[in-house]
Amino acid sequence: MEAAPYNLQLLMFRRDFVKTAVSASAATLVSGVATANTTTPKAKNNFKLAYAPHFGMFQNSAGKDLIDQLKFMADNGFTALEDNGMMGRPVEVQTKIGETLAKLGMTMGVFVVDKGGNGQNTLAAGKQAHIDIFLDGCKRAVETAKRCNAKWMTVVPGDFERNLPIGIQTGHVIDALRRGADILAPHGLTMVLEPLSDSPNLFLQTSDQTYEICRAVNSPACKILFDIYHMQKTEGHIIPHIDWCWSEIGYFQIGDNPGRKEPTTGEINYKNVFKHIYTKMKANNQNFIFGMEHGNSKPGKEGEEALIKAYLESDSFTV
Repeated sequence: MEAAPYNLQLLMFRRDFVKTAVSASAATLVSGVATANTTTPKAKNNFKLAYAPHFGMFQNSAGKDLIDQLKFMADNGFTALEDNGMMGRPVEVQTKIGETLAKLGMTMGVFVVDKGGNGQNTLAAGKQAHIDIFLDGCKRAVETAKRCNAKWMTVVPGDFERNLPIGIQTGHVIDALRRGADILAPHGLTMVLEPLSDSPNLFLQTSDQTYEICRAVNSPACKILFDIYHMQKTEGHIIPHIDWCWSEIGYFQIGDNPGRKEPTTGEINYKNVFKHIYTKMKANNQNFIFGMEHGNSKPGKEGEEALIKAYLESDSFTV
């Protein structure tokens, strides 16, 4: 997360619940991803995938006002938004963002839920205090989701517990996630578990480990957040891992490696990756949001123009 760095002491939840018929100009939903209606002005670019910038990514071009930034995103063809700081925004701002997204035909992607307090978040330890903090975060995230029209939220189970066997830790994580899923499922919300490459101390590291846990939780409210940047660092072999985990993937995030900047700046062939995902999506009648969780490789307006150009290039695959 370039705009809002991970705090490994915080549980991170993810959700994006889109209301139907919010207003006459609201987005219509296809498998959880909004598509612009006929009242939305034609965008400059027409991307095949639902890429989701974050606030600050285009502030040199659009200014610092959040609503102006949303309009700039929509004008340039982006159909979704990620905002890791949504939970910390005033209620009225959350509501305004949700209303504006609906009017622009955009979908709300991931936000980070501050669990509150300064305690550890190690679900693997099986401690009741940590579980209670996690469940309280799920409950509060439901209310934020209603305001900003979200459906997905990211969950990072926290650190590895060195004093317990890995199987015991895995059981603790599964038990906690089942309880969280029970809170989210009635509202149509889905937490997406994110394996990370940030630290060897983290419990959740690989896509296959995350797949195993999602299968054990066995709920539509618990899926995988497949962050291509992190998985390139941790395991590589990106396309086969996507295929193996496909049934449990609920959300994608983007960032090139090394550097965690926009596609075309590193070693990942995003045009091929996007083409592969797009083809599988259409074959399975699915849609995903692709969170642009990276920084800009160049500063200022020039860097923002270069970022848009990079996405146009990576999205230019043919099928």
